[in-house]
Amino acid sequence: MQLRFVGCGDAFGSGGRANTCFHLGGAHTNLLIDCGASSLPGLKRLGIACNDVALILITHFHGDHFAGLPFLLLDAQFSKRTQPLVIAGPDGIAARLGQVMETLFEHSSTTPRKFELSVVALQPERTTRFGDVSVTPYPVVHGNSGGPFLGYRIAAEGRVIGYTADTEWTESLIPLGRDADLLIAEAYTYDKAVKNHLSLAALEARLDDIRPKRLVLTHMGEDMLARLGTLPHAAAHDGMTIDL
Repeated sequence: MQLRFVGCGDAFGSGGRANTCFHLGGAHTNLLIDCGASSLPGLKRLGIACNDVALILITHFHGDHFAGLPFLLLDAQFSKRTQPLVIAGPDGIAARLGQVMETLFEHSSTTPRKFELSVVALQPERTTRFGDVSVTPYPVVHGNSGGPFLGYRIAAEGRVIGYTADTEWTESLIPLGRDADLLIAEAYTYDKAVKNHLSLAALEARLDDIRPKRLVLTHMGEDMLARLGTLPHAAAHDGMTIDL
């Protein structure tokens, strides 16, 4: 399997980075984790066939993680997609998806499609299987608007990937990432406490409890990007590929 960082930036485009979108592909796996506003051009730039993606996991409803879906669905419609697509995320995802589609492309939510679209609400700490992929959501802490907020533990093809999503430190990150083959963790700041976001210092203070086999930092603000040459952990960049 391979994980590709289609976009790994924050909401402000710090460092010129694209909005959050990760592609996980393997022999029996083809999914996206988040789909920020810039995801469609990012996927096409990397040569990832959008119409082959079978599952999209959404962590929350902020535009840099969610607003790419109307563009992706419009592209699927005009490129004559035929295979089914599942979009899964927090409670309220069906209503939120309809709202954002109507805001960006009027009547797009009710236009008949030539492919089956399923929208699934996931419940925290309840594992759901999508074919050969198992997804366990965990509640995370990222404010009051744009939620509910979920991080994910994904098991596929004998590997486990954890993703904190955007969150301040919360104890749910321990089971989410424990002993994972890859933990993708927000590190918005280096050591400054910013409400609803995770600093590298807060993460490092509990890394011994999580014990990931591999750690990659994402969603970094200017404070972190200025330290890229000295960080003790791998840092994502747009287009980065990780073999699992």
